[in-house]
Amino acid sequence: MVKICCIGAGYVGGPTMAVIALKCPDVEVVVVDISEARIAGWNSDRLPIYEPGLDDVVKRCRGRNLFFSTDVERYVGEADVVFVSVNTPTKTRGLGAGKAADLTYWESAARMIADVSRSDKIVVEKSTVPVKTAEAIEKILAHNGRGVRYQILSNPEFLAEGTAVRDLFAPDRVLIGGRETPEGQAAVKVLKGVYARWVPEDRIITTNLWSAELSKLAANAFLAQRISSVNAISALCEATGADVAEVACSIGKDSRIGPRFLSASVGFGGSCFQKDILNLVYICECYGLPEVAEYWRQVIGINDYQKSRFVNRVVSSMFNTVAGKKVAVLGFAFKKDTGDTRETPAIDVCRGLLGDKAVVSIYDPQVTEEQVRRDLAMRKFDWDHPRHLQPVGEPGDQQPVAVTTDAYEAARDAHAVCILTEWEDFRSLDYRRMYDVMQKPAFVFDGRNIVDPEKLRDIGFIVYAIGKPLDQWLKDMPAVA
Repeated sequence: MVKICCIGAGYVGGPTMAVIALKCPDVEVVVVDISEARIAGWNSDRLPIYEPGLDDVVKRCRGRNLFFSTDVERYVGEADVVFVSVNTPTKTRGLGAGKAADLTYWESAARMIADVSRSDKIVVEKSTVPVKTAEAIEKILAHNGRGVRYQILSNPEFLAEGTAVRDLFAPDRVLIGGRETPEGQAAVKVLKGVYARWVPEDRIITTNLWSAELSKLAANAFLAQRISSVNAISALCEATGADVAEVACSIGKDSRIGPRFLSASVGFGGSCFQKDILNLVYICECYGLPEVAEYWRQVIGINDYQKSRFVNRVVSSMFNTVAGKKVAVLGFAFKKDTGDTRETPAIDVCRGLLGDKAVVSIYDPQVTEEQVRRDLAMRKFDWDHPRHLQPVGEPGDQQPVAVTTDAYEAARDAHAVCILTEWEDFRSLDYRRMYDVMQKPAFVFDGRNIVDPEKLRDIGFIVYAIGKPLDQWLKDMPAVA
């Protein structure tokens, strides 16, 4: 029997450990966190994160072989395998500010593990970390180990929010990196044995530590690159009259390219893509690879351009000003089927509209008003710190922002509707009803390409959809640079 402890009860640690507990009923799994509120949430009927299917998994295991606790030192000390799934925010000051990963929480976790451990342990990197982090952790543990031996493994997560439980049940691959020593390979075998309880062996990949650490950064960079590529093409489609959906469908039929991650949108978000690419940029710069660094930096540059382009299109279409005009924002989460707002494009779009003095009304089925206001008030990169350590700037409630519990209420008396999250419910809204309560001319700016532009035009809307042939109105009022 293996005892597992995971430090960090967030979007990665909680779901991953819940599925391990479900699939390995003879293994004791404890998730620990210093946040009493977060642990109380995991022990309640309303989990602290929304993920389809997660509630059922937790309820089936909690109290049997899955536990959530704030007694961090006790359960770390008792564990055979310690997963570390703590925040690795982008540094906001000092060397590498704005690019490098801040490993403060990781180092604190490593020192705590060394302080409380009395038996040999396998320490597993679950957070996304820079290449060679394992080497630094090894040094900390070795110099503070007092005879306790440690093996460091890299086991990066490849979950997609909204499908995390499904991804854990049937992963494309499980990656485990370890030292190429007898002790390191023995540790790899232990962790492989846990996953092998439900994952086919041919999907469990073992590598050296550095390959595993770099693979996570590279995977996210490649996915983000595809999104930025199709978004760059979307701008050209609008200029030429091509339809980005038709172009994406055509190139996606090429088996060498494939169809996934080719949906044009207002931009990518989430906790990983931007942070990991910035980290990759910094690593390339540190190793004397400026051309490589600049290549990956442009992936983020296009993403920022796409968000700015969307805001410019909104403002220029509405007589070049939205001052005093109500704009309804449908969707604030960075993607559907999650309440996660980290790096959501909606933040930059809303700030752009507010900067032009718009009155913004926001509706999202899974994001609370408190979260919306925190996000709009927070400085860049501060979201990735534990909640009680997040420095917040000017209070969000001073901004002309309303958060509603109903899409139709958000649109009442609005001049425009901006769709920023691809929630399925938004496809089936009664847009005729919405049109009837809006100011005229009424605009729809679809940042996710989920509505039928022609049907909305038949109702009377002026419609802008990313990468689609432009409405005649929009041709007459081109987006400003």
